[in-house]
Amino acid sequence: MPAKRAAIVTGASSGIGLAIARVLGEEGFALTMAARRAEKLDGAVAGLAADGFDVQAVAANVADEAEIQRVVAAHRERYGRLDVLVNNAGVGVGAAVGDIETKRLDMQLDINLRSIVLFYRECMPLLRQAAGEHKNVLVVNTSSISGKHGEPWLSVYSATKHGVVGWTEAMNKELGAEGIKSTALCPAFVDTPMTDFVKQQVPAEDMIRPEDIAESVRFLLRVSPACVVPEIMFVRPGEAL
Repeated sequence: MPAKRAAIVTGASSGIGLAIARVLGEEGFALTMAARRAEKLDGAVAGLAADGFDVQAVAANVADEAEIQRVVAAHRERYGRLDVLVNNAGVGVGAAVGDIETKRLDMQLDINLRSIVLFYRECMPLLRQAAGEHKNVLVVNTSSISGKHGEPWLSVYSATKHGVVGWTEAMNKELGAEGIKSTALCPAFVDTPMTDFVKQQVPAEDMIRPEDIAESVRFLLRVSPACVVPEIMFVRPGEAL
């Protein structure tokens, strides 16, 4: 029996991506979950499958164009439709500007920004098909509070996340009339492995929870086709905007 609604989530093996995947499963979406590390991804998918969700794993490095195409092809083959795309895969490497390594520069550009562009391109036929049915397709792009305010030593990361915000704005202007809505999520420090580097300064218990971010996706699924939410910022109490 074909899925009534289906979604792709990248960076789905832990943290924000896994929390969003669970919310989508709870909301009745069949899921393709993609992440680079197969073993970790398989464990995450097994956990959701054990809870009764219709889910498949596709291990992939989204820095590679062919791998992105493989994720989309696997999703199309299994589910035949796409109503929600979550571009969550990301990586951050800190360095002073004089010490930036080209390999790490390219990695952040490829994963944080280029992969989002390619996922949109590859998914357009499926997204347009769903938009033609219900005019309420959703694409969620994980940016960062660093995509709103540049951060020293995270300059490349900040630049890519600013790019995500700009790309999301452009996609709303280009695709919004078709019923394809895009939202950039811009969280401050979230308690995930990606923020381990700062947990001596900001304790994990004082950080935003992955579930906080995921609940925003549940909200986005519930707003009418007449409402677009271009971006959502998540900050800790007392944090300057």
